[in-house]
Amino acid sequence: MRAAGLPVDLSVTGEPRHLPLLRELAAYRVVREALTNVVKHAPPDSPTSVTLTRETKALQVVVSNRGETAPREDGGRGLIGMRERLAAVGGTLSAGPVEDGWRVEARIPA
Repeated sequence: MRAAGLPVDLSVTGEPRHLPLLRELAAYRVVREALTNVVKHAPPDSPTSVTLTRETKALQVVVSNRGETAPREDGGRGLIGMRERLAAVGGTLSAGPVEDGWRVEARIPA
């Protein structure tokens, strides 16, 4: 995404550990879809951050951006797909506008 011009900061905290493959894939897909949504719906230079927090019992994934975000009128399936993928591995998703942008937060059990 950086190569495409999106200013993205990455922060990873906690002890490194592997999750079961389907849970790791779910985390990857959440980050990918959330960043794709920033590219599609936010201003081109929207400051964006990805934060991965490794906890004892879960991985928390937060993708947020600043700047006005225009929702799709055709009701895209990105958020629905993320919720379904997370539900399949026992995780949760919250997503929506925040004071100065948009935030997607996923919690995936370890």
